[in-house]
Amino acid sequence: MADFHQGGVITTLHALHETFDREAYLGALEKRLEEWSRHSPIALILPSLYTEIENPGVLDHILDEIAAVRYLKTITVALGGAEDEDRFSRARAYFERLRTEAREVRVVWVDGPRIQGVLDKIREREIPTGVQGKGQSVWVALGYILARADCDTADCEVADCEVVALHDCDIVTYDRVMLGRLIEPTANPHNDYEFCKGYYARISPTELAMKGRVTRLFVTPLVDTLQWVMYKRGYRDLGAFFSYHRSFKYPLAGEFSFATRMARGINIAYDWGLEVSTLSEAYQRVMQRKIAQIDLAGNYEHKHQEMSPEDASRGLHRMVVDIGKFYLNHMRCNGVPLDDAFVDMILHTYYNRSLDFIKRYSDDAEVNGLHYDRYQEEQTVRFFRGFLWTAWEQIKGPHESTLIPSWNRVVFSMPEIQADLVRAVEEDNA
Repeated sequence: MADFHQGGVITTLHALHETFDREAYLGALEKRLEEWSRHSPIALILPSLYTEIENPGVLDHILDEIAAVRYLKTITVALGGAEDEDRFSRARAYFERLRTEAREVRVVWVDGPRIQGVLDKIREREIPTGVQGKGQSVWVALGYILARADCDTADCEVADCEVVALHDCDIVTYDRVMLGRLIEPTANPHNDYEFCKGYYARISPTELAMKGRVTRLFVTPLVDTLQWVMYKRGYRDLGAFFSYHRSFKYPLAGEFSFATRMARGINIAYDWGLEVSTLSEAYQRVMQRKIAQIDLAGNYEHKHQEMSPEDASRGLHRMVVDIGKFYLNHMRCNGVPLDDAFVDMILHTYYNRSLDFIKRYSDDAEVNGLHYDRYQEEQTVRFFRGFLWTAWEQIKGPHESTLIPSWNRVVFSMPEIQADLVRAVEEDNA
Protein backbone atom coordinates (compact mmCIF):
# COMPACT_ATOMS: atom_id res chain seq x y z
CA MET A 1 0.00 0.00 0.00
CA ALA A 2 1.36 3.44 -0.94
CA ASP A 3 2.15 5.73 1.98
CA PHE A 4 -0.08 8.81 2.40
CA HIS A 5 1.19 10.06 5.77
CA GLN A 6 1.83 13.80 6.16
CA GLY A 7 4.46 14.74 8.73
CA GLY A 8 6.91 17.54 9.37
CA VAL A 9 6.40 21.12 8.25
CA ILE A 10 6.24 20.69 4.46
CA THR A 11 3.83 18.91 2.13
CA THR A 12 4.72 15.39 1.01
CA LEU A 13 3.37 14.25 -2.36
CA HIS A 14 3.29 10.45 -2.48
CA ALA A 15 3.47 7.93 -5.31
CA LEU A 16 -0.17 6.93 -5.06
CA HIS A 17 -0.28 6.65 -8.86
CA GLU A 18 1.68 3.38 -8.68
CA THR A 19 -1.55 1.52 -7.94
CA PHE A 20 -2.97 2.51 -11.35
CA ASP A 21 -2.06 2.04 -15.01
CA ARG A 22 1.36 3.63 -15.56
CA GLU A 23 0.90 4.55 -19.22
CA ALA A 24 -2.49 6.13 -18.60
CA TYR A 25 -1.02 8.12 -15.70
CA LEU A 26 1.96 9.28 -17.78
CA GLY A 27 -0.29 10.38 -20.65
CA ALA A 28 -2.52 12.43 -18.35
CA LEU A 29 0.49 13.93 -16.54
CA GLU A 30 2.21 15.06 -19.74
CA LYS A 31 -1.03 16.42 -21.16
CA ARG A 32 -1.42 18.64 -18.09
CA LEU A 33 2.20 19.79 -18.28
CA GLU A 34 1.85 20.65 -21.97
CA GLU A 35 -1.20 22.78 -21.21
CA TRP A 36 0.43 24.59 -18.30
CA SER A 37 3.68 25.15 -20.22
CA ARG A 38 1.82 27.24 -22.81
CA HIS A 39 1.29 29.88 -20.11
CA SER A 40 4.31 29.16 -17.86
CA PRO A 41 7.32 28.04 -19.95
CA ILE A 42 9.47 25.34 -18.35
CA ALA A 43 13.27 25.10 -18.46
CA LEU A 44 15.44 22.09 -17.62
CA ILE A 45 19.05 22.32 -16.42
CA LEU A 46 21.24 19.24 -16.92
CA PRO A 47 24.57 19.43 -15.08
CA SER A 48 26.79 17.01 -16.98
CA LEU A 49 30.45 16.08 -16.93
CA TYR A 50 32.18 15.37 -20.20
CA THR A 51 33.10 11.92 -18.85
CA GLU A 52 29.38 11.06 -18.78
CA ILE A 53 29.26 11.71 -22.52
CA GLU A 54 32.30 9.48 -23.12
CA ASN A 55 30.50 6.64 -21.30
CA PRO A 56 26.97 7.18 -22.57
CA GLY A 57 25.33 3.94 -21.43
CA VAL A 58 23.23 5.77 -18.83
CA LEU A 59 23.05 9.21 -20.43
CA ASP A 60 21.79 7.87 -23.78
CA HIS A 61 18.70 6.50 -22.07
CA ILE A 62 18.11 9.74 -20.14
CA LEU A 63 18.24 11.81 -23.34
CA ASP A 64 15.93 9.39 -25.16
CA GLU A 65 13.35 9.85 -22.40
CA ILE A 66 13.70 13.65 -22.34
CA ALA A 67 13.50 13.88 -26.14
CA ALA A 68 10.03 12.31 -26.04
CA VAL A 69 8.45 15.05 -23.90
CA ARG A 70 6.83 18.15 -25.42
CA TYR A 71 6.42 20.50 -22.46
CA LEU A 72 10.00 21.78 -22.12
CA LYS A 73 10.69 25.20 -23.63
CA THR A 74 14.46 25.17 -23.16
CA ILE A 75 17.14 22.70 -22.10
CA THR A 76 20.39 24.13 -20.79
CA VAL A 77 23.29 21.72 -20.34
CA ALA A 78 25.82 22.89 -17.74
CA LEU A 79 28.90 21.17 -19.14
CA GLY A 80 31.90 20.59 -16.89
CA GLY A 81 35.19 18.86 -17.56
CA ALA A 82 35.40 19.84 -21.25
CA GLU A 83 38.92 21.20 -21.35
CA ASP A 84 39.19 22.06 -25.03
CA GLU A 85 37.04 23.14 -27.95
CA ASP A 86 37.06 19.69 -29.52
CA ARG A 87 35.39 18.17 -26.44
CA PHE A 88 32.89 21.02 -26.29
CA SER A 89 32.01 20.48 -29.97
CA ARG A 90 31.43 16.78 -29.34
CA ALA A 91 29.19 17.61 -26.39
CA ARG A 92 27.16 20.05 -28.47
CA ALA A 93 26.66 17.44 -31.16
CA TYR A 94 25.71 14.82 -28.55
CA PHE A 95 23.01 16.95 -26.90
CA GLU A 96 21.68 18.22 -30.23
CA ARG A 97 19.23 15.29 -30.31
CA LEU A 98 17.15 17.14 -27.72
CA ARG A 99 16.39 20.06 -30.03
CA THR A 100 12.98 20.38 -31.70
CA GLU A 101 11.19 23.17 -33.54
CA ALA A 102 9.50 24.14 -30.29
CA ARG A 103 12.46 23.60 -27.95
CA GLU A 104 15.93 25.09 -27.99
CA VAL A 105 19.05 23.54 -26.52
CA ARG A 106 22.14 25.36 -25.26
CA VAL A 107 25.34 23.83 -23.93
CA VAL A 108 27.04 26.15 -21.45
CA TRP A 109 30.80 25.58 -21.76
CA VAL A 110 31.70 26.45 -18.18
CA ASP A 111 35.42 25.78 -18.70
CA GLY A 112 35.53 27.68 -22.00
CA PRO A 113 37.40 30.98 -22.41
CA ARG A 114 34.25 33.07 -22.95
CA ILE A 115 32.46 31.92 -19.78
CA GLN A 116 35.73 32.10 -17.84
CA GLY A 117 36.09 35.67 -19.08
CA VAL A 118 32.67 36.51 -17.66
CA LEU A 119 33.61 34.92 -14.34
CA ASP A 120 36.89 36.87 -14.27
CA LYS A 121 34.94 40.08 -14.77
CA ILE A 122 32.67 39.23 -11.83
CA ARG A 123 35.65 38.39 -9.62
CA GLU A 124 37.22 41.76 -10.46
CA ARG A 125 34.36 43.30 -8.48
CA GLU A 126 35.33 41.02 -5.55
CA ILE A 127 32.19 38.91 -5.96
CA PRO A 128 33.02 35.20 -5.42
CA THR A 129 32.15 32.74 -8.18
CA GLY A 130 33.19 29.53 -6.41
CA VAL A 131 35.38 26.83 -7.88
CA GLN A 132 34.80 24.44 -10.76
CA GLY A 133 32.23 21.79 -9.99
CA LYS A 134 28.51 21.03 -10.14
CA GLY A 135 27.52 23.99 -7.99
CA GLN A 136 29.33 26.56 -10.11
CA SER A 137 28.05 24.96 -13.32
CA VAL A 138 24.45 25.10 -12.09
CA TRP A 139 24.91 28.72 -11.00
CA VAL A 140 26.23 29.77 -14.43
CA ALA A 141 23.45 27.89 -16.28
CA LEU A 142 20.80 29.42 -14.03
CA GLY A 143 22.28 32.87 -14.62
CA TYR A 144 22.05 32.32 -18.36
CA ILE A 145 18.37 31.31 -18.17
CA LEU A 146 17.54 34.38 -16.08
CA ALA A 147 19.60 36.65 -18.32
CA ARG A 148 17.80 35.44 -21.46
CA ALA A 149 14.56 36.60 -19.91
CA ASP A 150 15.91 39.94 -18.67
CA CYS A 151 18.17 41.31 -21.39
CA ASP A 152 16.69 43.26 -24.28
CA THR A 153 19.17 42.49 -27.04
CA ALA A 154 18.09 41.03 -30.37
CA ASP A 155 19.50 37.65 -29.34
CA CYS A 156 17.05 37.30 -26.46
CA GLU A 157 13.89 35.98 -28.04
CA VAL A 158 12.98 33.21 -25.61
CA ALA A 159 9.97 33.71 -23.34
CA ASP A 160 10.68 34.11 -19.65
CA CYS A 161 10.66 30.59 -18.19
CA GLU A 162 8.66 30.57 -14.97
CA VAL A 163 9.66 27.08 -13.80
CA VAL A 164 13.16 25.57 -13.72
CA ALA A 165 13.89 21.89 -13.03
CA LEU A 166 17.27 20.30 -12.39
CA HIS A 167 18.45 16.72 -12.16
CA ASP A 168 21.69 14.78 -12.49
CA CYS A 169 22.86 12.89 -15.57
CA ASP A 170 23.88 9.61 -13.92
CA ILE A 171 20.43 8.22 -13.02
CA VAL A 172 20.34 4.56 -14.05
CA THR A 173 16.61 4.19 -13.35
CA TYR A 174 15.51 7.40 -15.12
CA ASP A 175 12.17 7.65 -16.95
CA ARG A 176 9.66 10.27 -18.15
CA VAL A 177 7.39 9.76 -15.15
CA MET A 178 10.25 10.87 -12.90
CA LEU A 179 10.78 14.06 -14.93
CA GLY A 180 7.08 14.91 -15.13
CA ARG A 181 6.49 14.35 -11.41
CA LEU A 182 9.52 16.47 -10.54
CA ILE A 183 8.11 19.43 -12.48
CA GLU A 184 4.36 19.04 -11.84
CA PRO A 185 4.14 20.61 -8.35
CA THR A 186 5.80 23.90 -9.33
CA ALA A 187 4.25 24.06 -12.82
CA ASN A 188 0.70 23.37 -11.60
CA PRO A 189 -1.02 26.79 -11.31
CA HIS A 190 -3.59 25.40 -8.86
CA ASN A 191 -1.34 24.47 -5.94
CA ASP A 192 1.05 27.46 -5.60
CA TYR A 193 4.31 25.60 -4.81
CA GLU A 194 7.52 27.52 -5.47
CA PHE A 195 10.02 24.79 -4.55
CA CYS A 196 9.79 21.01 -4.81
CA LYS A 197 12.40 18.43 -3.82
CA GLY A 198 12.46 14.88 -5.12
CA TYR A 199 12.88 11.81 -2.94
CA TYR A 200 13.00 8.05 -3.50
CA ALA A 201 14.16 4.74 -2.09
CA ARG A 202 17.81 3.72 -2.56
CA ILE A 203 18.07 -0.07 -2.77
CA SER A 204 20.68 -1.92 -4.81
CA PRO A 205 18.84 -4.55 -6.88
CA THR A 206 22.05 -6.57 -7.31
CA GLU A 207 23.28 -6.48 -3.72
CA LEU A 208 19.78 -6.43 -2.16
CA ALA A 209 21.02 -3.82 0.29
CA MET A 210 20.27 -0.26 1.38
CA LYS A 211 22.31 2.52 -0.23
CA GLY A 212 22.37 6.26 0.46
CA ARG A 213 24.88 5.98 3.30
CA VAL A 214 25.50 9.70 3.77
CA THR A 215 21.77 10.42 4.06
CA ARG A 216 20.98 7.44 6.29
CA LEU A 217 24.03 7.46 8.54
CA PHE A 218 25.14 11.09 8.57
CA VAL A 219 22.61 13.73 7.56
CA THR A 220 19.50 12.19 9.14
CA PRO A 221 20.97 11.41 12.59
CA LEU A 222 23.02 14.65 12.60
CA VAL A 223 20.03 16.87 11.78
CA ASP A 224 18.01 14.93 14.36
CA THR A 225 20.76 15.67 16.87
CA LEU A 226 21.04 19.35 15.99
CA GLN A 227 17.27 19.82 16.19
CA TRP A 228 17.24 18.38 19.72
CA VAL A 229 20.34 20.30 20.86
CA MET A 230 19.12 23.65 19.53
CA TYR A 231 15.75 23.34 21.27
CA LYS A 232 17.45 22.12 24.45
CA ARG A 233 19.83 25.10 24.48
CA GLY A 234 17.07 27.63 23.82
CA TYR A 235 17.89 28.38 20.17
CA ARG A 236 14.29 27.98 19.05
CA ASP A 237 14.74 29.57 15.62
CA LEU A 238 17.53 27.13 14.82
CA GLY A 239 15.47 24.31 16.28
CA ALA A 240 12.74 25.18 13.78
CA PHE A 241 15.35 25.36 11.01
CA PHE A 242 16.57 21.83 11.71
CA SER A 243 12.99 20.56 12.14
CA TYR A 244 12.38 21.78 8.60
CA HIS A 245 15.46 19.92 7.31
CA ARG A 246 14.36 16.82 9.22
CA SER A 247 11.06 16.89 7.30
CA PHE A 248 12.78 15.91 4.03
CA LYS A 249 12.92 12.20 3.35
CA TYR A 250 16.03 12.39 1.14
CA PRO A 251 17.74 15.79 1.62
CA LEU A 252 20.71 14.89 -0.59
CA ALA A 253 18.59 14.15 -3.66
CA GLY A 254 19.90 16.14 -6.64
CA GLU A 255 16.46 16.60 -8.23
CA PHE A 256 14.34 19.67 -7.60
CA SER A 257 12.19 22.25 -9.38
CA PHE A 258 11.49 25.84 -8.45
CA ALA A 259 9.91 29.09 -9.61
CA THR A 260 12.30 31.51 -11.31
CA ARG A 261 11.20 34.29 -8.96
CA MET A 262 12.78 32.25 -6.17
CA ALA A 263 15.79 31.31 -8.30
CA ARG A 264 16.81 34.93 -8.74
CA GLY A 265 17.43 35.34 -5.03
CA ILE A 266 19.09 32.09 -3.97
CA ASN A 267 22.77 31.63 -3.19
CA ILE A 268 24.25 28.38 -4.48
CA ALA A 269 26.93 26.29 -2.79
CA TYR A 270 29.81 25.20 -5.02
CA ASP A 271 30.78 22.17 -2.91
CA TRP A 272 29.01 19.01 -1.71
CA GLY A 273 26.79 21.20 0.45
CA LEU A 274 24.81 22.18 -2.67
CA GLU A 275 21.68 20.16 -1.85
CA VAL A 276 21.36 21.01 1.85
CA SER A 277 22.21 24.67 1.23
CA THR A 278 19.49 24.84 -1.44
CA LEU A 279 16.97 23.56 1.12
CA SER A 280 18.17 26.31 3.45
CA GLU A 281 17.80 28.96 0.76
CA ALA A 282 14.21 27.82 0.19
CA TYR A 283 13.62 28.01 3.94
CA GLN A 284 14.83 31.61 4.03
CA ARG A 285 12.91 32.82 0.97
CA VAL A 286 9.72 30.79 0.61
CA MET A 287 6.77 30.23 2.94
CA GLN A 288 6.77 26.61 4.08
CA ARG A 289 3.29 26.01 2.71
CA LYS A 290 4.81 26.67 -0.74
CA ILE A 291 7.48 23.96 -0.31
CA ALA A 292 6.88 20.30 -1.15
CA GLN A 293 8.70 17.03 -1.62
CA ILE A 294 7.57 14.39 -4.10
CA ASP A 295 8.17 10.66 -4.43
CA LEU A 296 9.81 10.31 -7.85
CA ALA A 297 10.49 6.59 -8.17
CA GLY A 298 10.04 3.23 -6.51
CA ASN A 299 13.83 2.88 -6.54
CA TYR A 300 16.72 5.08 -7.65
CA GLU A 301 20.13 3.94 -8.79
CA HIS A 302 23.17 6.02 -9.72
CA LYS A 303 26.93 5.91 -9.33
CA HIS A 304 28.28 5.34 -5.81
CA GLN A 305 31.13 7.20 -4.10
CA GLU A 306 34.01 5.53 -2.28
CA MET A 307 34.53 6.16 1.43
CA SER A 308 38.12 7.45 1.00
CA PRO A 309 38.83 7.61 4.76
CA GLU A 310 42.44 8.73 4.30
CA ASP A 311 41.79 11.51 1.76
CA ALA A 312 39.51 14.40 2.77
CA SER A 313 39.43 15.68 -0.81
CA ARG A 314 37.64 12.68 -2.32
CA GLY A 315 34.54 10.50 -2.11
CA LEU A 316 32.23 10.32 0.86
CA HIS A 317 34.95 11.82 3.05
CA ARG A 318 34.78 15.13 1.19
CA MET A 319 30.98 14.97 0.94
CA VAL A 320 30.53 14.55 4.70
CA VAL A 321 33.09 17.24 5.51
CA ASP A 322 31.43 19.76 3.17
CA ILE A 323 27.93 19.04 4.52
CA GLY A 324 29.20 19.18 8.10
CA LYS A 325 30.88 22.53 7.42
CA PHE A 326 27.62 23.93 6.11
CA TYR A 327 25.59 22.96 9.17
CA LEU A 328 28.25 24.07 11.66
CA ASN A 329 28.75 27.35 9.84
CA HIS A 330 25.00 27.96 9.75
CA MET A 331 24.77 27.59 13.52
CA ARG A 332 27.75 29.86 14.07
CA CYS A 333 26.34 32.50 11.72
CA ASN A 334 23.06 32.45 13.66
CA GLY A 335 24.37 33.13 17.12
CA VAL A 336 25.64 29.79 18.45
CA PRO A 337 29.13 30.24 20.01
CA LEU A 338 30.74 27.04 18.79
CA ASP A 339 33.93 25.84 20.42
CA ASP A 340 35.75 22.52 20.76
CA ALA A 341 33.68 21.41 23.75
CA PHE A 342 30.35 22.22 22.07
CA VAL A 343 31.27 20.43 18.84
CA ASP A 344 32.63 17.48 20.84
CA MET A 345 29.23 17.23 22.54
CA ILE A 346 27.52 17.23 19.12
CA LEU A 347 29.85 14.47 17.90
CA HIS A 348 29.05 12.19 20.82
CA THR A 349 25.31 12.87 20.67
CA TYR A 350 25.32 12.25 16.92
CA TYR A 351 27.15 8.96 17.38
CA ASN A 352 24.71 7.65 19.98
CA ARG A 353 21.72 8.63 17.85
CA SER A 354 23.29 6.99 14.80
CA LEU A 355 23.46 3.68 16.66
CA ASP A 356 19.71 3.96 17.33
CA PHE A 357 19.10 4.58 13.62
CA ILE A 358 21.30 1.60 12.68
CA LYS A 359 19.12 -0.67 14.86
CA ARG A 360 16.03 0.59 13.00
CA TYR A 361 17.68 0.16 9.59
CA SER A 362 18.72 -3.37 10.54
CA ASP A 363 15.19 -4.32 11.54
CA ASP A 364 13.76 -2.71 8.39
CA ALA A 365 16.22 -4.64 6.22
CA GLU A 366 15.49 -7.94 7.93
CA VAL A 367 11.71 -7.71 7.53
CA ASN A 368 12.21 -6.90 3.83
CA GLY A 369 14.71 -9.68 3.16
CA LEU A 370 17.65 -7.34 2.53
CA HIS A 371 21.27 -7.90 3.43
CA TYR A 372 22.43 -5.61 6.24
CA ASP A 373 26.01 -5.51 7.58
CA ARG A 374 25.49 -3.90 10.95
CA TYR A 375 29.17 -3.99 11.82
CA GLN A 376 30.09 -2.17 8.62
CA GLU A 377 27.36 0.43 9.21
CA GLU A 378 28.74 1.11 12.70
CA GLN A 379 32.26 1.44 11.25
CA THR A 380 30.90 3.93 8.72
CA VAL A 381 29.37 6.04 11.49
CA ARG A 382 32.72 6.09 13.29
CA PHE A 383 34.33 7.41 10.12
CA PHE A 384 31.60 10.01 9.72
CA ARG A 385 32.05 11.15 13.33
CA GLY A 386 35.74 11.77 12.62
CA PHE A 387 34.92 13.53 9.35
CA LEU A 388 32.60 15.89 11.24
CA TRP A 389 35.49 16.89 13.52
CA THR A 390 37.59 17.51 10.40
CA ALA A 391 34.83 19.82 9.16
CA TRP A 392 34.99 21.77 12.42
CA GLU A 393 38.79 22.08 12.25
CA GLN A 394 38.55 23.44 8.71
CA ILE A 395 36.17 26.28 9.60
CA LYS A 396 37.64 27.51 12.89
CA GLY A 397 38.27 31.24 12.89
CA PRO A 398 37.57 33.47 9.88
CA HIS A 399 36.16 31.28 7.14
CA GLU A 400 34.83 32.18 3.71
CA SER A 401 31.40 30.81 2.84
CA THR A 402 31.10 28.28 0.05
CA LEU A 403 27.97 30.05 -1.22
CA ILE A 404 28.05 31.86 -4.56
CA PRO A 405 25.94 35.06 -4.31
CA SER A 406 22.55 35.12 -5.99
CA TRP A 407 22.18 36.55 -9.48
CA ASN A 408 20.11 39.36 -7.98
CA ARG A 409 23.21 40.34 -5.99
CA VAL A 410 25.52 40.09 -9.01
CA VAL A 411 23.25 42.04 -11.35
CA PHE A 412 22.75 44.77 -8.74
CA SER A 413 26.50 45.47 -8.86
CA MET A 414 27.01 44.66 -12.55
CA PRO A 415 23.85 45.25 -14.62
CA GLU A 416 25.77 44.65 -17.86
CA ILE A 417 26.89 41.16 -16.84
CA GLN A 418 23.69 39.49 -18.06
CA ALA A 419 24.28 40.61 -21.64
CA ASP A 420 27.91 39.46 -21.35
CA LEU A 421 26.81 36.02 -20.16
CA VAL A 422 24.18 35.63 -22.91
CA ARG A 423 26.69 36.72 -25.53
CA ALA A 424 29.29 34.22 -24.28
CA VAL A 425 26.89 31.28 -24.41
CA GLU A 426 25.40 32.25 -27.78
CA GLU A 427 28.81 32.70 -29.39
CA ASP A 428 29.97 29.33 -28.02
CA ASN A 429 26.86 27.70 -29.50
CA ALA A 430 26.92 29.58 -32.81
